[in-house]
Amino acid sequence: MSDTFLGMPAVPPRAPYGAGNLRGDQKFPKAARTELRNEQLRGNLRRATHTIRAKRLAVTAELPDWEQLRAAGSAIKADTMNRLPELLEQLEEKVTAAGGTVHWARDAVEANAIVSRLVEATGSKEVIKVKSMATQEIGLNEHLEERGIRAHETDLAELIVQLADDKPSHILVPAIHRNRDEIREIFLRGIPGVDPGLDSVPAHLAAAARAYLREKFMTTKVAVSGANFAVAETGTLSVVESEGNGRMCLTLPETLITVMGIEKVLPRYRDLEVFFQLLPRSSTGERMNPYTSLWTGVTPGDGPQDFHLVLLDNGRTAALADAIGREALNCIRCSACLNVCPVYERTGGHAYGSTYPGPIGAVLTPQLAGMHEAKDDPNSSLPYASSLCGACFDACPVKIDIPSLLVELRHQHTERSGTTAEKLAMKAAAAVMSRPRVYTSAQKAAGLGRVIAGRDRKITRLPPPFDGWSASRDTPAPPKQTFRSWLASAEGTATLRRAAEEGAATAQNPEEQR
Repeated sequence: MSDTFLGMPAVPPRAPYGAGNLRGDQKFPKAARTELRNEQLRGNLRRATHTIRAKRLAVTAELPDWEQLRAAGSAIKADTMNRLPELLEQLEEKVTAAGGTVHWARDAVEANAIVSRLVEATGSKEVIKVKSMATQEIGLNEHLEERGIRAHETDLAELIVQLADDKPSHILVPAIHRNRDEIREIFLRGIPGVDPGLDSVPAHLAAAARAYLREKFMTTKVAVSGANFAVAETGTLSVVESEGNGRMCLTLPETLITVMGIEKVLPRYRDLEVFFQLLPRSSTGERMNPYTSLWTGVTPGDGPQDFHLVLLDNGRTAALADAIGREALNCIRCSACLNVCPVYERTGGHAYGSTYPGPIGAVLTPQLAGMHEAKDDPNSSLPYASSLCGACFDACPVKIDIPSLLVELRHQHTERSGTTAEKLAMKAAAAVMSRPRVYTSAQKAAGLGRVIAGRDRKITRLPPPFDGWSASRDTPAPPKQTFRSWLASAEGTATLRRAAEEGAATAQNPEEQR
């Protein structure tokens, strides 16, 4: 018998470069500086995130077992990732048995081709859409438009973004960066036949959108949705939302096409009990979602009679192959991490350049699309778009350790970056600190920094190559005396002697110290 060479193991591919919306045009620091100058944006973000944050804290505090729920959600997602291939095969089997059709898409290109082919087969030139981050990720709307098919967003915030030819800036509230006066102008320009006397009262704006969308609900034969969860055990899919537009899209059209990231699958039907408590409290600050839609395949005479499920990879298998980074796939898209992040609150979502903004986006986007796919890849800056304060970890309903994942991605970026000024600086520091005499001389030389310090005893600007450090922080002026020299002085010796005597006295008479 001759040996058969099966090839060498390879890392699964990332999302294809240039396809979809997983990469911005510029690095985060440059994009953030532009957004920071937008005072209207910063005001909108501050009010909205603080309001949602307060509501979330109130409703999570009501549950005595909230931490146990978080632990259960984390455990279920970890189990899912460990068994993802078999669960996806089980899901396909159950959906098919219930009358649906399952399609597998390796990337955005394949997913877009599948959806457009299915829509064209119906003869429709329009589709109505449920809010879906997966379809935003792959750029489905733009692809359909190139094929002569008009996609109508039916979520109010998504509709605002679409009519303004804008991009979403928040996972939960895509139009969080717009105020009511801006929305009024958008509706006057973008909604056919809208009352020219429309004012900026929220109820009136919602009524104008409702009248426009109701006609689309009643006449469009094809709907495209995402999915919050899919159950492998039964083939059931779920969409949760707050406006009822999702329910209309999922029940009225003749054809329903659902595009779902492969990480959204859950093993058992009873697992929904956990996530239906975690998700609304963490996202909208509600005890439950106003509309929770569940469907399994096709039911004769009830709802869409042609159901297609598109299972999207688009870099998820590559993330799954990373023993550390795969934890990012546990995300349930609640946006709690965005609402507590001091960086996101000031820059908004557009600075991240991806469908997924905020702390989870800074982790998930590089995992899906890579950080080194081109020279000066904008995604390489995302792991640094964080203060590592840890608020995102505390808020995450499935306990994703986002700060640790950001540090790991920074490590991966550094390892791939070759020789940099930072690496040279670290090597120089290691060489100095490993030689006591050189280190002592360096300490004395550092004292010269007092000369360039301001009256407040802070150094606000350092010369290259250290100017990157001082661009965002001040450096305290070096003290007149180093710790080592103080320790060797008479004052230091006396202080240590007193401390030792106090410690000995405490050890001999512990009751007196109490």
